[in-house]
Amino acid sequence: MDRLESMAVFVDIISEGSLVSAAEKRGLSPSMIAKHLNFLEDHLGVQLLQRTTRRQRLTESGELFLEKCREILNLVDQTNEDVSKSAKGPSGLLRISAPISFGVTQLSPALPKFLATYANIHIDLVLTDAPIDPISQNVDVAFRIGPLANSWLVAKKLPAYWMIVCASPEYLKRRGVPIIPNDLKAHDCLGHTRWGLRHAWHFEGPKGMIDIPLDYKIRIDNGPALREAALAGAGIIMQPKFLVKEDIKAGRLKPLLTNYTIQPRPFYLVHVKDHKSSAKIRTFIEFAMKSFS
Repeated sequence: MDRLESMAVFVDIISEGSLVSAAEKRGLSPSMIAKHLNFLEDHLGVQLLQRTTRRQRLTESGELFLEKCREILNLVDQTNEDVSKSAKGPSGLLRISAPISFGVTQLSPALPKFLATYANIHIDLVLTDAPIDPISQNVDVAFRIGPLANSWLVAKKLPAYWMIVCASPEYLKRRGVPIIPNDLKAHDCLGHTRWGLRHAWHFEGPKGMIDIPLDYKIRIDNGPALREAALAGAGIIMQPKFLVKEDIKAGRLKPLLTNYTIQPRPFYLVHVKDHKSSAKIRTFIEFAMKSFS
């Protein structure tokens, strides 16, 4: 006889209160229910149930076996459910965090392709330039710019974040074109609020590294908003190349100081260390590494 089926019958005998009631529930004869019980007792070599014509009572061995049967049957049911879900593909809610500029221009346009393949996944996308704690903020995966300080995060390295300095033709016509990094001090430069009140822009030239501390004319906590201000002629920005490449191509913004190199910033996709990544997380990491590498 099938041992799992006999264990399920035994649980029903107890929950239904009698062999007859268990037989009615399972659509079997009382004699077949008794055979399942006898099979278990013979296999275990112990009596599980003391029964008379009027009542039944679990033995001490029966109480222990009942508890274990319920645990095993619940585990079997959960395993069957998990495998069934897995056969249908990754599913569930996936929470992702990303920097604003990258999220707006790169990640958001890529998500429809991901969801077209994995229709049972739903996404919450949190766009912020502030560092986040994946555990306390319940984030599954996060894109991070800059050096990683948290050793408890698993990091997948993405191509570096290349920056470019640019301004609108209208602004340059009005204020002139900076030729060397030091010329920036005489211009209206626009910065991110996270850079602080007096943040240095770093360049590498023929004579080595050059640091230019700047007092910003305008500070905004959002890269796309800084781009809009530059397009309107408010000043000079340093922003990721991918954010402004179409504007440069169309002539709406002009690249500046192209004889100098701006050191790229490291870029990572991270998740919590020792996290038992679900199928949805593993699938998204594979998609992101392929899409953004």
